[in-house]
Amino acid sequence: MTASDTEDNVRNEQGQGAADDGGRLEAAQLGADLGARATLVQFSSAFCQPCRATRRVLAEVAHMVDGVAHVEIDAEAQLELVRMLDIVRTPTVLVLDADGRIVRRAAGQPRTADVIAALGEAV
Repeated sequence: MTASDTEDNVRNEQGQGAADDGGRLEAAQLGADLGARATLVQFSSAFCQPCRATRRVLAEVAHMVDGVAHVEIDAEAQLELVRMLDIVRTPTVLVLDADGRIVRRAAGQPRTADVIAALGEAV
């Protein structure tokens, strides 16, 4: 997947009702606390090679930017959440603001610069 493919797969999720309450996720749904400023939610699967690279990129960004958390979710183990959010491939990354509102969504392996730019909408 190229950077342009990733950019093509990024879409604004605001107001599209991806979750039951209009595009918001709670810590209980994720099984982890939300970041103070933003949360990078990664949906992965066991044999997904791009998921490993995505994990490294998101962990690096979360380490660099104060108040940003990275949460990885096993898509196979969380099928209800996958269906609710219409996750159709891995890796899929959701960018949440401090309140858990989904502000960006991307499928495929992101570049560090793309993740940082997406965080700009959340913080």
